[in-house]
Amino acid sequence: MKIAIGCDHNGFALKQALLEGPLRDHHVQDFGVFSSEAVDYPDMAFAVAQAVAAGEYERGILICGTGIGMAIAANKVKGVRAAACSDVYSAKMSRRDNDANILCFGGRVLGPGLAAEIVTTWLAEEFAGGRHQRRVEKITARERESL
Repeated sequence: MKIAIGCDHNGFALKQALLEGPLRDHHVQDFGVFSSEAVDYPDMAFAVAQAVAAGEYERGILICGTGIGMAIAANKVKGVRAAACSDVYSAKMSRRDNDANILCFGGRVLGPGLAAEIVTTWLAEEFAGGRHQRRVEKITARERESL
C-alpha cells in the first residue's frame, strides 16, 4: 500500500517510531518534518491531503500534538476524509463506516505501542460500503456544493 505520512514537531518522534515499526513494510513517502524544530501543522496537513486526494497515495497519516489540528486542516482538501483517532475501535470504524483516507493522531496523546496498534488496524480495515456508501456519497455531494 502506498502511504503518505507527515507530522509537525510534536509528532516527529512518534512518526519515526511508526516508520521503523508497522510502516516499515509499506511504500511510504515521508512529507516531513524531519526534526523537532517548530513548524506550522497546516503545511504538512495540506501536503499529505493533496497527495492523497490526487490519488498519488492510497492513504495518509498525519501526526501533531493531538491530531485534531491536522484533521481540521486535512479536511479542507476536497476528497479527503480525515479522522482524528486515539483508540483502535475508532480507527477501525473510521475505515469501515466512513472510508477515512487519512488517519490523524497526537504525539502528545499516544505512546508508540498504541499508535502502532491503531495504524496496523486502520491499514488492514476495508470500507464496508453498503448503507455506508450512501452516507459517504452525501458528504461528497455536499463537498461539491460548497465549492
